[in-house]
Amino acid sequence: MQLYHLVLVAVFIAGLLAMESIYGFWNASQGPEAKRISRRLRMMSSGGHEDENIQLIKKRQLESMPPIERMLMGLPRMPKLDRLLEQAGSNLSVTSLLSMTASFFILGLIAGWYFSKLWMFGFACGIAIGSIPLFFIVRAKHKRMHSMLLQLPDALELIARAMRAGHAFSGGLKMVADEMPEPIAGEFRLTFDELNYGLSMENAMLHLSTRVDIPDMKYFVISVLIQRETGGNLASVLEKIGSLIRERLRLFGRIRVLSSQGRLEAWILSILPFAVAAIMFFIWPQFISLLWTEPLGRVMLATAGIMLIIGVLIMWRMVRIRV
Repeated sequence: MQLYHLVLVAVFIAGLLAMESIYGFWNASQGPEAKRISRRLRMMSSGGHEDENIQLIKKRQLESMPPIERMLMGLPRMPKLDRLLEQAGSNLSVTSLLSMTASFFILGLIAGWYFSKLWMFGFACGIAIGSIPLFFIVRAKHKRMHSMLLQLPDALELIARAMRAGHAFSGGLKMVADEMPEPIAGEFRLTFDELNYGLSMENAMLHLSTRVDIPDMKYFVISVLIQRETGGNLASVLEKIGSLIRERLRLFGRIRVLSSQGRLEAWILSILPFAVAAIMFFIWPQFISLLWTEPLGRVMLATAGIMLIIGVLIMWRMVRIRV
C-alpha cells in the first residue's frame, strides 16, 4: 500500500513538472516577455532585415548549448540558477547541477528509508542531502562576492588615478583587468571587452552590476552612469566611494569581532540537537525511534523542528548586523 501511494505521488509530481515544462516552452516563445524582447530587438535593428537579425541573435545565444541545456533554459527560474552559477564562478552547467541534485536526493531518500523504514523520513533526508550542491554553490557565490568587495576599493582608486593621469574611463577598466588579481580582474576584463565589441557604456555597466551582486558595485555603476549624463569629476567621486567602502569594511570587521561569541553560540545551539539525536540513534536506537514510531513522538518531533527553525532564524537575525 505504501508503494502504491508513493507511485501516485510520483505520477502527480511528474504531471506538475510536465505542465510547468509546457508552460515554460510556451512562455519562452509566445509569452509577453518574449514578445517584448522581440519588439525591442526589432526597434534596435535597422533596415528591412529585422526578422533575420532577431533570428541571428537568438541563434548566437542558443547554438552553443546542448539540447538538454537549451530545454532547461526555457523553463521558469532556470536563468536565475544559471546566473547563480556564473556569480559563484562555477564551471558547472545547469544540467550538471540539477543532475547532481537529483542524484543526491535519490541517495538520501534510499538511505533514510533503509535506516528508518519510513518514506516520509527518507523524503526529508533526500531533501536535506539533495540541497548540498546548491548550498555549496550559494556559499561559493557569497565567498566570491566578498572577495570582490574587499578588492573593490583598490580597483576604484586605480581607475581614479588612471583618469587623473589622463587615461579614459575604459583605460582605467583595462588597468584593473591587467593589474588586479582575480576575481575582480575577470569581471572588469569582461566589461572592457563588451565596450570594445560595441556595447554601450550603460549596458556594459548594468551587466557588471548584474554579475557582481554586491551593493557597492551598484553604487559604482550608478555613479558612472550619472556622471555620463550630468558631467562632473568622476575621479574624485570614485576616490570618495572607495574611501567610504574601506571605512564600512573596517566598521564591519569590528562588529564581527564583537559579535563572534554570539555567532559561535548560535552555531552550537543549532547543531547540538542533531548531534545529540545522532549519538542517541547509534547508542540506543530503540529509545530515539519512539520519536517517529509513536504518534505522540511524531507530534513532538514536528513541534521541535518548527521551534528549532524559529530559533535559528531569530539567532541569525540577532547576529547579522548590516553596515
